Amino acid sequence: MDLATKPARTAGTTEADTTGAAGPGSLRGTAGAAVSMTLIGTLMAVSAVIGDYPVFTGQALRYGLAALILLPLVLRSPVRPRGLREWSLLTALAATGLAGFNYCLVEASRSADPATVGAVVGATPAVMAIVAPLAARRRPSGRILAAGLVVAAGAVLANGPGGDGDLRGTLFSLGALAGEVLFTLLAVPLLPRLGPLRVSAYSVALAVPLLAAAGLVAGERPRLPSPAEGAGFLYLGVVITALAFLVWFDALGRLGPDRAVLFAGLVPVSAAGTGLLLGLGTPSPLQLAGCLLVALGLTCGVKLRERRSTLGAARSRVL
Repeated sequence: MDLATKPARTAGTTEADTTGAAGPGSLRGTAGAAVSMTLIGTLMAVSAVIGDYPVFTGQALRYGLAALILLPLVLRSPVRPRGLREWSLLTALAATGLAGFNYCLVEASRSADPATVGAVVGATPAVMAIVAPLAARRRPSGRILAAGLVVAAGAVLANGPGGDGDLRGTLFSLGALAGEVLFTLLAVPLLPRLGPLRVSAYSVALAVPLLAAAGLVAGERPRLPSPAEGAGFLYLGVVITALAFLVWFDALGRLGPDRAVLFAGLVPVSAAGTGLLLGLGTPSPLQLAGCLLVALGLTCGVKLRERRSTLGAARSRVL
């Protein structure tokens, strides 16, 4: 069974079966979640390069490039989205988690500084620790919530000092937070049958016309990217979108949404590290403290999974 058809979770599978840290699937999920969020954090390395390019047109170009890479890998397969439900979920994923997220992020940045926006979006792990279990009709785990709060607090600190913003910026930041949550939640019911490759391919393809339309409404004038901008969009499309999305959706199916999203705290950590490597600035002591908090929260979340897996395996042997 390949990556495209690997089931994320079946109805009769218990949490201990799918999220044990000792198993190879969970180790792969943990590594995948860490890698994907670290890659997304390197976005700051190209943001300055493409800063003068029309925003929505550039995002449409980014997702279009990813679609050109991923769609040929799935179109020849007999397994495709079917029925109104799956197409609706994929369209909603593209509209909220991709196009909507980017729109809210752009609008928020016009009224609030990046650190303020990052602080709001950085609350994703704590929000998902509550929302994901409720969406699955189970009680939120107090320990996972605690780990999510620690990661979220670390992400806020790692973003650096903020505070410049108004109500409009806050509302659009909350919209970006909602898009980040829906990016994960809407993928969960699609993964068991379609797999991470198909979810990635179809969602990025559906996002292209939505972002192109947003660019037209905003009055953007498309133009050919400069060589530097072209290199930036190539990195965005291939690494941060096609590769990172594929690895993320694979990890999501192996870890579950509430635990996988803990790794979103690595985004500002990776951004700070990228800035240091590129000579764009040295992290402040507060940012370093935030990185340590993220590491602590992730460690607690992974250790909790490890303990539950061991208890579940022992219980199954007794029974």
